Amino acid sequence: MKTLTSSAPSEYAPRLPRQRPARDTGRVLVLNATYEPINVCSVRRAAILLLKEKAEMIERSDSELRSERQVLARPIVIRLRLYVNVPRDSSKRKITRRAVFARDGWACQYCGTRSSLTVDHVIPRSKGGLSTWENIVASCAPCNRRKADRLPAQINMHPRKSPRVPGPHVFITVATQKIPAAWLQWLPAEAA
Repeated sequence: MKTLTSSAPSEYAPRLPRQRPARDTGRVLVLNATYEPINVCSVRRAAILLLKEKAEMIERSDSELRSERQVLARPIVIRLRLYVNVPRDSSKRKITRRAVFARDGWACQYCGTRSSLTVDHVIPRSKGGLSTWENIVASCAPCNRRKADRLPAQINMHPRKSPRVPGPHVFITVATQKIPAAWLQWLPAEAA
């Protein structure tokens, strides 16, 4: 009778779970045909635009995107080949907390702190204030509680900057809080 011998070690090593390749979740700056920034998209969407030849790569990363038959440099900035008419009426854009924070530089407009931010109506809604860009500012929670339901003149709390309708660059900074260095030359000075 033959004995079976195993080439495996007597103590089995624990089996590690199979790891999926890391998915690139980076963001890509999209420029219009006139080189003005209009949007931020995912790397996947940018790759599709490049493969369909609807865009050209302006800035690329050192890393690559690979498929079975093709290798593509990872885009950082792309430019659309055809001009896209983008409505510039920012006042009609939806007011979101992140957009207000980005417009106000991610700081409280009363004390300047950058922690526990909320939004505040300069003229409270109970006193007839509207939810418009010109009446909403970023505020830290303590300042918001201190101001409460009063007018700025009643408590002597005035915003550092007068609230205004943001420029289109604000919506690019909303898409990604940290602006990559490769984007800076394509963005207006106030966005960087």
